[in-house]
Amino acid sequence: MGQPVVHFEIGGAKSDQLREFYSKAFDWKIQMYGEMQYGLVAAEGPGSIGGGIGQSPEPTGPYVTIYIQSSDLGADLKRIESLGGRTILKPTPIPGIGSMALFADPEGNTLGLFKPGE
Repeated sequence: MGQPVVHFEIGGAKSDQLREFYSKAFDWKIQMYGEMQYGLVAAEGPGSIGGGIGQSPEPTGPYVTIYIQSSDLGADLKRIESLGGRTILKPTPIPGIGSMALFADPEGNTLGLFKPGE
């Protein structure tokens, strides 16, 4: 079995408006995470994955990223680089949740890796 997509992120300059839009458009339940301008979208129903809606870092601009589950971020990044991708963000802890990394595929699309906390 391949590594599943386990999380998504939507970012923009006006994250509060984005959270309101998606909450109303799709009846998503969104709970703020920590002191960041980041809301966690609850996974509901069969086949659903959770996600997040937050503030885009400057000068990123609006973005959508999917996250693929990983049991070893470093090994996955090495394999990605050997296949023509590149690391954008090295493994980074997310307190109380797990850790993540970002990479670009050979076409330049940005995707994430997520390793759940233990």
